[in-house]
Amino acid sequence: MSFLDVLPLAFVMVAGPQILSAIFLATSENWRQNSAAYVLGAAISISLVVTLVYFAGEGALGQGTTNDTLYVIILVLLLVAMVNVFRTREETEPPKWMGKLTSANPRFSFRLGFLLMGLFPSDLLTSAAVGSYLAAQGAPWRDALPFIGVTLLILALPLLILLAFGERAEAFLPKARDWMETNSWIINEIVLLLFIAITISNLTG
Repeated sequence: MSFLDVLPLAFVMVAGPQILSAIFLATSENWRQNSAAYVLGAAISISLVVTLVYFAGEGALGQGTTNDTLYVIILVLLLVAMVNVFRTREETEPPKWMGKLTSANPRFSFRLGFLLMGLFPSDLLTSAAVGSYLAAQGAPWRDALPFIGVTLLILALPLLILLAFGERAEAFLPKARDWMETNSWIINEIVLLLFIAITISNLTG
């Protein structure tokens, strides 16, 4: 059941510029293509990081590294992620480059999804923590799929909401965006603390 432990971290992956970008792209001129390209880029990026770290962890265990060492590495990654979330909590204004999203094209959207989900500090640390945790648990790589799937589902929500509700969604999405800008860091910290507790329990158990 290791995949249930890492599943809440999907929210940490998307809270911030990630979901805001998805909302902006869902209201762009080519919103269907842009949103799909964004999610595809994110899917490749997240899968790549989780997979590389997972197999690196498996390789380290095969060379004599203990599970406890991996758990300590995971704790360090999570603590750094928490510090980054707290440090940027006041940055509620969207980055300037977001102004370009309303006129984005699918190629730009794909590149944005790939780079944002793979290189953004909190996402890189979170994906690395997931891969390391599953390796330390001796879980199969496929246990990362629910985490990746839920992350992508959340990123696709603005597109799915527009497809389902049309014009009514146009009034809802800006409100959701404003709420995320103000409150997402608090939920991020709670989720990270929960996962830290799980990791400490595995380390001391």
